[in-house]
Amino acid sequence: MKYVGMCMTVALCLTACSISYKFNGASIDYTKVKTISFETFPNRSAGFVWGPMENLFNTALQDIYLQQTALQQVNRDGDLQLSGEITNYDAFNKGVGADGYSTMAELRMTVRVNFSNKATPQENFENQQFTASREYDASQQLSAVQDELVNQMIKDIVEQIFNATVANW
Repeated sequence: MKYVGMCMTVALCLTACSISYKFNGASIDYTKVKTISFETFPNRSAGFVWGPMENLFNTALQDIYLQQTALQQVNRDGDLQLSGEITNYDAFNKGVGADGYSTMAELRMTVRVNFSNKATPQENFENQQFTASREYDASQQLSAVQDELVNQMIKDIVEQIFNATVANW
């Protein structure tokens, strides 16, 4: 009987608390932050240009916040605001074989991000760079591996941005 009362007290305390941590790592105080807005991240890379990359990146960035948080997306002036651009996308030789030809190549992508948090301005940042890269066998054509590698890099960069903005451990 004593345990039942204690369990009920603990359960009541736990349900009365407003804890904003989630298993995905997001730590958002939903009493202060309810909305998020995204500006389109244009592809301004001086290196390679791959048409689908800009749309894939913008969709993945929005999806992670909408799937892993309870934030409502608004067109502009969200409590959280993300903007920036894809600043680099290129490939370069990474290794040379005994015959003098490239054996490995590396594909790299960099995104510059500005983040604004109206509720906690000290978390704001500007021009922060997020980079991901993937190696591939240089005997393969880039066009044969590009789709898979770009999707992997986008996933990596989007997770880095998510962690830097709402996963404040």
